[in-house]
Amino acid sequence: MTVYFYAILFSRYPQVRQLFPADMDVQRDRLLRGLLRIIELVDDPHRLVQFCSLLGRDHRKFGTVDAHYPAVGECLLAALARYAGDAWTHEMAAAWTRAYNTAARVMILAAQDDSRVRPATWKAEIVGHLPRGHGIAEITVRPDQAYPYVAGQYVTMETPWRPQAWRHYSPANAPRPDNTLTFHVRAVSGGTVSSALVHHATVGDIVQLGSPQGEMALSSAEDRDLVCVAGGTGLAPIRAILEEAARTGIRRYVDLFIGARTAEELYGLDDMLRMAQRQHWLSVRAAVSHQHIVGREGTLPQVLHEFGPWDQHEAFLCGPPAMVTTAVRTLIRDGVPASRIHYDPLETPVLNTPLAPARHRQENAPL
Repeated sequence: MTVYFYAILFSRYPQVRQLFPADMDVQRDRLLRGLLRIIELVDDPHRLVQFCSLLGRDHRKFGTVDAHYPAVGECLLAALARYAGDAWTHEMAAAWTRAYNTAARVMILAAQDDSRVRPATWKAEIVGHLPRGHGIAEITVRPDQAYPYVAGQYVTMETPWRPQAWRHYSPANAPRPDNTLTFHVRAVSGGTVSSALVHHATVGDIVQLGSPQGEMALSSAEDRDLVCVAGGTGLAPIRAILEEAARTGIRRYVDLFIGARTAEELYGLDDMLRMAQRQHWLSVRAAVSHQHIVGREGTLPQVLHEFGPWDQHEAFLCGPPAMVTTAVRTLIRDGVPASRIHYDPLETPVLNTPLAPARHRQENAPL
């Protein structure tokens, strides 16, 4: 259905093709999951509006304008009708038309509101490119204008090597006076964007940044002690949060757990140990799952459980999806309320961002 949808969209409205990446496989999957999310939320208007507003703001970076929405709606309904077969009745068509028009209207209004307070994208020059080993590069960029974000948030990035292929990365630093951001990027097997950033990008290259997103911020913890869990380059947002804590003079204790398969892959451990030497409130422990090291052997969730309980703490997690999922289960089993466990969506963030029910909105920062 999604293949057919994009085929007729590009055939009827060829001018929109430039808004999409050359490789459409990921895009088709995102469309389907976006539609399923709307269906999932159709009986929860508050969260449906949250989701569509998030989509509308995020679509600004693609160059989407108001006039594109009717074209997409026309082709979407045509694709649904073709594959629904006999199930596509007048009532069904009317329901989908209302649903799409509602979603589109919310997206348009959210984009218009967002355009009044910030640009759709920021051009950023690469001013530093440092290999960190194991396919990881430390990349520092300087946006062409102020880039407001909160330590712990993530950023979408487009590179000149894969136009319209946006990927999300978390700054590894709290906001700086010089407005620079540092990303720790691992070259993923088959990942054209990450590989280009690690192996081909040089100082002077220009990338594009989308608006900052994510709710994982130090302010969520109120006055509780913290437990932080990081795997691989997932250390980046945790590091940014700890840097912000040091800058603001935190008055609570932080336990940081860093995990990897082998000791050689314990990325960023030395930096965090040096930070712990300077900051009395920070304790750092490592976990290695595929190598025998006395005192450090075991998966990250296993080591996390060993040093618990954490039921009085606020938890921040970032890393491979399997690790985060298991660590969340460990923390909940050890008595940590789910509302005090913070992590960003594990796949496409804009399609998987947790949406709090209306009754909880006063307790959480607005999207």
